[in-house]
Amino acid sequence: MIISEIVTFIDTLAPFETQEPYDNSGLLVGDAGWAVKGIHVALDVTDRVLDEAEAAGANLLLTHHPMMFSARKRMTEMDTEGRLLCRMIRGRMGLIAAHTNWDRAPGGISDALAAALGLTGVTGEGFLRVGELPEALTADALTAWVSGRLRTPVRPMAQWPAARRAQRVAVCGGAGSELWEEACALGAEVFVTGEIRHHHALLAADAGMLCLEAGHFATEEPGIFALADALQKQLDAVQCKIPFTRSRAGGYACPEKR
Repeated sequence: MIISEIVTFIDTLAPFETQEPYDNSGLLVGDAGWAVKGIHVALDVTDRVLDEAEAAGANLLLTHHPMMFSARKRMTEMDTEGRLLCRMIRGRMGLIAAHTNWDRAPGGISDALAAALGLTGVTGEGFLRVGELPEALTADALTAWVSGRLRTPVRPMAQWPAARRAQRVAVCGGAGSELWEEACALGAEVFVTGEIRHHHALLAADAGMLCLEAGHFATEEPGIFALADALQKQLDAVQCKIPFTRSRAGGYACPEKR
């Protein structure tokens, strides 16, 4: 199996042509003709992720967030991205990113987030999904539920009466607070996303919506691992045995000095 075949498999799951115009998904580093020895899956490219990939014997990274999101005119090691890119090139490490195409795809980032929160009857399109919790919960209980399911601190962005309960929840992985009005229109009283802008929080609260900010990483990690599972099933179907490893370099821990 070569890298171009992995790109094709991902394209069937989340067509790269559906990515947003500003995005940079696809094969970003490496040669499409390289044989794939192993695939390492992570949300982002960091030194810790590269350490893990190398230790696992992988030569292809599959990430959600792209590199070179903004145009580069120099490939030097004077900045973090340049240093990581040069390291990958020296080590012959390929990189495929599936970003906004996977955000919106069936089974993608927001669908995986809805599943992680235990929502049922999930509907929606684009970047937003809406579903029902097993039971109606107060704001405090909702915050605790999301925090427990995603294993992360969660910040509520409105104050509700203690007795008020809600069951219909909208979700969007990553930075999705601009979708709060669409979530309201779909009947959601609660909106869970990774990052919430201040003015969006004010407007949503005034409309009676409880926004829960659960962090960019925590709301997207289930989705990138869901992509790994879907890709693994496709490879199993063609009886191709490529080792998959998943990053344990989560969150924002400070790396050792290099």
